[in-house]
Amino acid sequence: MTNIVLSTNIPGLPRFATGKVRDVYDLGRSLLIVATDRISAFDVVMPTGIPDKGKVLTQLSRFWFLHLRPFIANHYITADPAFIQARLTEAGAVLDSETRAQLAGRSMLVLKAEVYPVECVVRGYISGSLWSEYRAAGGPERAVTIHGIELPAGLRESDRLPEPLFTPATKATTGHDENIGMAEMREIVGTEDAEAMRRASLDIYRLAAERALRNGIIIADTKFEFGIHNGTLTLVDEVLTPDSSRFWDAATWTPGQPQPSFDKQFVRDWLISIGWNREPPAPELPADVVQGTASRYREAYRRITGTPLP
Repeated sequence: MTNIVLSTNIPGLPRFATGKVRDVYDLGRSLLIVATDRISAFDVVMPTGIPDKGKVLTQLSRFWFLHLRPFIANHYITADPAFIQARLTEAGAVLDSETRAQLAGRSMLVLKAEVYPVECVVRGYISGSLWSEYRAAGGPERAVTIHGIELPAGLRESDRLPEPLFTPATKATTGHDENIGMAEMREIVGTEDAEAMRRASLDIYRLAAERALRNGIIIADTKFEFGIHNGTLTLVDEVLTPDSSRFWDAATWTPGQPQPSFDKQFVRDWLISIGWNREPPAPELPADVVQGTASRYREAYRRITGTPLP
């Protein structure tokens, strides 16, 4: 069985930051982002890891960063293990065989950027929190306006939207992100930067959605993060992964109901089925849920890139 990495430790190199999934190390002019196999649901990190999850996140982000490079600047430098190990050694790290194995395939060297405190969400289909807000506003029976966005009456869950929508959200280090409108985003980051991120997010989504659909994957929605590097708007963090996106099988897409997805919805559904109260501590995940989730992540990588996970 694949070794599961829940936490990393690089001797001689202090950890700069720890997120729900990623461990980040500061190398001076760059950052090392290590995607672990941790998985969160309802904003709580599970005690059980998912085999290969961190590798899928890293390698799929790498794929998209390279694919999108002609269209927008991004912070990706390399995921090459030898290059990364050389930079770590220069920074004072002591790399034994165990540490090298732990970092392999799940580490990415990136540029530093000043990151904006908003999530740039694009939705091509109505699902998740937008569907909940639409229903609460009476959307199925009448046209509604949500966060300044006009939506027609009669949409069903998982319907394709007339046009992709930009629906920003606040970034929460703990707890839930909160959907906001463009007016609120302009107040947070300024009008010019808000408009630049909106345009970039919609352009990236359209490019990626077309590319994925050719391989039988619907990108129902996704979220991007941006920063400024050397005065340039720069795509950062992860991009178009099963953690940041809702991936559906185009062949089985059936509007009017929730869709099977290649992401952590499998975990959420199990947690709901056992009546978990969504408060820490989270329960251990059973083996079938772990393996079912792992297979969905690997399949998302295979479908989108056309190759198995290396």
